Amino acid sequence: MERRRYPLYFSAPAAAIFLVFFIAPTLFGVYYSFTNWNIHADNIRFIGFDNYAALFQEPRLGKALSNTLIFAAAVTVLQNLIGLGLALVMNESIRMRNFFRTVFFMPYVIAPIVIGYVFRAIYHPEHGIVNVILNNVGLGATAQDWLNDPKWALFSIIVTDLWRVSGFTMVIYLAGLQFIPKDLLESASIDGASYRHRLRHIILPLIAASTTVNILLSLIGSMKVFEMVMVLTDGGPGYTTEVFYTYIRSTFSMGEMGYSTAINLVLFLLVTLVGLPVLAALKRREVEM
Repeated sequence: MERRRYPLYFSAPAAAIFLVFFIAPTLFGVYYSFTNWNIHADNIRFIGFDNYAALFQEPRLGKALSNTLIFAAAVTVLQNLIGLGLALVMNESIRMRNFFRTVFFMPYVIAPIVIGYVFRAIYHPEHGIVNVILNNVGLGATAQDWLNDPKWALFSIIVTDLWRVSGFTMVIYLAGLQFIPKDLLESASIDGASYRHRLRHIILPLIAASTTVNILLSLIGSMKVFEMVMVLTDGGPGYTTEVFYTYIRSTFSMGEMGYSTAINLVLFLLVTLVGLPVLAALKRREVEM
């Protein structure tokens, strides 16, 4: 029995840190979501579901919810398509392959806030590189005020985030591609299978585990988007790019801490309700190598 307990002694410090800094704050947050905790309250008292009732009567929440879901769906699908395409190309024997792999992955290691400020300059309506290029190639009519036009603001944020995260998705797909036996692909090629058939019937089924990881990470990460929206538009113009975390930030900064905690708990439940069925469906597609 002492031998079985021995590994637990080494995991105890990590478990204590996780308990103090993650589990305990989460439990306190659940409690405070049912209180009147705010900057003006003399004492904190339990108010039941009043915060949640007020939350679902707030029209900004509906806009934040729709924007979050649109952003998550677009980024999850496009991020995986771009990442898979890059991985398939970077898995081939091409010149300077390692250099290009590094270039595509590099944006992911840059802080999102830094990327946001860089793209604010890129999207500038007068001096930004996007509109300058469009004007120089004779497409000036398509130049837009990318971050201040409600029709284009959310689209611009999605494009920026795709540039940042697609390289990370590529790396995970590359790891899956490396484990596919080359003999299997060569045998299929000798038997007359085209690249399209090899991709559909061999490559994609055998990288299903990588697909599960990528889709789940991109779905959860995109539903928790904050820094990119805050830096590029801060939820504007108006509330057209409002997402859950920018709404939480605005209510928390006004001193409504209990209400903000309730919103955060709703987001947690939303991510869980979306993520668990997606995970179960993707796990069923996985095959043994």
